[in-house]
Amino acid sequence: MASLQSLRGMVDLLPEQIGLWQHVEATAREQFRRAGIAEIRTPLLEVTELFARGIGEATDVVGKEMYTFLDRGERSCTLRPEGTASVVRAAIQHGLLSQGPQRLWYGGPMFRYERPQAGRQRQFHQIGLELLGFADACSDAEAIAVAWDLLAALGVGGLALELNSLGSAEDRARYRELLVAWLEQRRELLDADSQARIHSNPLRVLDSKHPGTQALLAEAPSLASALSDDSQARFAAVQQALAALGIPFVLNPRLVRGLDYYSHTAFEITSGQLGAQATVCGGGRYDGLVQQLGGPATPAIGWALGMERLVLLLSQLERPLAAAPALDLYVVSRGEAAATQALALARLCRQAGLAVERDASGAAFGKQFKRADRSGARWAAVIGEQEAVDGLVGLKDLRAAASGQEGAQPDQRLSPAALLQALQAALKRP
Repeated sequence: MASLQSLRGMVDLLPEQIGLWQHVEATAREQFRRAGIAEIRTPLLEVTELFARGIGEATDVVGKEMYTFLDRGERSCTLRPEGTASVVRAAIQHGLLSQGPQRLWYGGPMFRYERPQAGRQRQFHQIGLELLGFADACSDAEAIAVAWDLLAALGVGGLALELNSLGSAEDRARYRELLVAWLEQRRELLDADSQARIHSNPLRVLDSKHPGTQALLAEAPSLASALSDDSQARFAAVQQALAALGIPFVLNPRLVRGLDYYSHTAFEITSGQLGAQATVCGGGRYDGLVQQLGGPATPAIGWALGMERLVLLLSQLERPLAAAPALDLYVVSRGEAAATQALALARLCRQAGLAVERDASGAAFGKQFKRADRSGARWAAVIGEQEAVDGLVGLKDLRAAASGQEGAQPDQRLSPAALLQALQAALKRP
């Protein structure tokens, strides 16, 4: 019988990898806490209409990449391909917007049926921020600053911010007419995907990675030329705010993002450490999405960063970033009575805040001590047959043992309470 394997693009995260993921998540959580941004968690499964209406039926995400199926109630359901639409749906459904502007963040798995590659899988993970009810240009700069500071706190180097304005809906309608006419005149020179997008999603043609199309687009009309005076003034205010924060940026008139709901500010943060797959965070303003999904007219801006790509980048850095948290104590025992006392000791120490692993193998002490050495724990608690009779525990300093010092032998035999007190003093914990 063939062994079972995970589906393509669905990747297991093994214990030795988790430390780095937890480091990223903990750093993000702390950055959000400092910025007064609250966590929200939404379901992985939503009605398909949410994404069709929110992301846009003409996008590649909705048209080609979603995991969609009928449930037993004949309802069309979709595994969420991104987080913003779900957060907006939750805010509308639970009346959060009636309580004032919302500063929210989320994290978790998303699903898209696309070709797996380094840093990109079919089940992937995002951390994202959504500021709902914020219209001013400074809020755009603040959202970008939170992302920038998070990446800097993680030690990501070579950061660069690319910035563009997609203008208002009216601006884009004017520009769409200009761009469609220009593209139609050059249809035969475009790649096949761009030809298919001329009428369905012409702005996405600007984001084509096809070399020939990119060369041709150098002569295309620019979106900046279609921006109204108000849109231009707003974009200038965003740039001024970023300059005041000391965050460098470059203007990229071809930056349009991949989802229909964006308006005005669009941005990507890239890292020179990632090579071709340089984008680690992207987002923008989406002032029309809340109303489009049935809520009140609400300005909003947000972003998301891809965990897989970020972890890949961090794992390539020279300095280690996040080894798994070290154990404080490793408990070894031999015999049935000793095993019961080892179980009680492990629980006592865990309740006091120590990280403890209990060896349940019942193997010879030599083998258990080898595992204790590999565990990374500073101390080993030893309970043999005599300790079990006396109600005592031997304490062994594993670092001293590794260096051949006298502490290699458990020359201290203490009561469980005294052992805990000694460990707390050694570790300088209350």
